[in-house]
Amino acid sequence: MNRPVIRREKFTFTNQNGEDLAGLLELPETEPFAYALFAHCFTCSKNIGAASRVSRMLAERGVAVLRFDFTGLGNSEGDFANTNFTSNVQDLISAANAIQNRFCAPSMLLGHSLGGTAVLFAARDLPDVQAVVTVAAPSEPEHVTHLFAHHHQSIYDDGFAEVNLADRQFTITRQFLEDIAEHSLLDNLHNMHKALLIMHSPEDEVVDIIHAKSIFNAANYPKSFISLDGADHLLTLTKDADYVAKIIATWAERIIVSPGTGNTD
Repeated sequence: MNRPVIRREKFTFTNQNGEDLAGLLELPETEPFAYALFAHCFTCSKNIGAASRVSRMLAERGVAVLRFDFTGLGNSEGDFANTNFTSNVQDLISAANAIQNRFCAPSMLLGHSLGGTAVLFAARDLPDVQAVVTVAAPSEPEHVTHLFAHHHQSIYDDGFAEVNLADRQFTITRQFLEDIAEHSLLDNLHNMHKALLIMHSPEDEVVDIIHAKSIFNAANYPKSFISLDGADHLLTLTKDADYVAKIIATWAERIIVSPGTGNTD
């Protein structure tokens, strides 16, 4: 069986500091029924397997998806050492504005791991967003700091530390720790009135599934939870990414009201 044809376009836009951020826009063969943004995981890039596979498969099912590199990562400009959780959220808002100016305002936000936490914050400032999806997201941004817990003291004492994450060196600064500590997701979820789909694996060894429970309990309805049994944190297996994309596309068709349609009945 032949897979549907999709188009992939480079999509560059500027962040709030005027730096160019590199993105890829996955487009269906026909007119998309929705535009979405995909936020990748902490210190990852738009080309990580989960982001590329889920975005491509959603495009095959009628959703146009923009995935991009956060400031200082991948092919985007900027210095990672100067970024923080606040700048990640601002990058998402810049991406939403850019896609709206060129095509249509995104009606859905997707986020993987810390990217999932970021889209929950960004959704508050994007009125056209109707649906939010998190995959393996921590219930508080500060959770990621456990990845370099043994460096915390030197970061506070010296202002920064060189940290090895997934065999790559990153400069983590004091301002990063201070910024992320100021964000409380669970306190803010009560004020988010968007449809929410939470996806998480009980076998996730990076972000425990208890985080999904916390997000679900704090969020308003409509909200749904899907257990990704057997999947790892990064959705390494194609079958897991495909399953996630199928669920998201089916859910989005029911939730999202396209401009001019009035409702989805």
